[in-house]
Amino acid sequence: MRPNADPTDPAVTRFLDAVWMERGLSPNTLAAYRADLTALARWLTERNVPIMRTSRADLQEFIAWRVSAGARPRSTARQLSSFRRFFRYFMREGAIREDPTAQIAMPKIGRSLPRSLTEEEVESLLSAPVVSDPLGSRDRTMLEVLYATGLRVSELVNLRQGQLNINQGVIRILGKGDRERLIPLGEEAMRALKEFGRGARGEILL
Repeated sequence: MRPNADPTDPAVTRFLDAVWMERGLSPNTLAAYRADLTALARWLTERNVPIMRTSRADLQEFIAWRVSAGARPRSTARQLSSFRRFFRYFMREGAIREDPTAQIAMPKIGRSLPRSLTEEEVESLLSAPVVSDPLGSRDRTMLEVLYATGLRVSELVNLRQGQLNINQGVIRILGKGDRERLIPLGEEAMRALKEFGRGARGEILL
């Protein structure tokens, strides 16, 4: 089924037909392109500017208008991506000479903060391994150390026995630039390491 484009925007219709036939894009992607381009075309029409004669200044003004209306960076970035694909398509077709999006930078999208685990979720995670099994005991020990120290997973899996000081209850980690840091283990992690060292570790190494 061909995309349902706005018939009043022949350039948008032509573009959507082309990407639908050439790329096999999903209906959701086509709908997003259609919404973004139709919004721009209508805004330009109010200023008597055909979409095929859009300038960089026009796009910058449109983006500023959207931002002032409350558009978020992620939404603005998606629209600009739609516009770039639209104008680059018509450049390849020889219908326009310049891409008005060429010197417009994408807005920076901040990363969302990771969600922290609740105390109940931590307890559930720590109790998941079957400690009667050697590998389960190993996994429980690794989780206890991760939870107690905040090590990166890469630091944990590359940990060597010489970096552990059970008597003092610390781990020695070499970071960037060979900077050494000592990280306290905590009672539960120390207990798990001692139990693992006395039993399951030897069984795994056999």
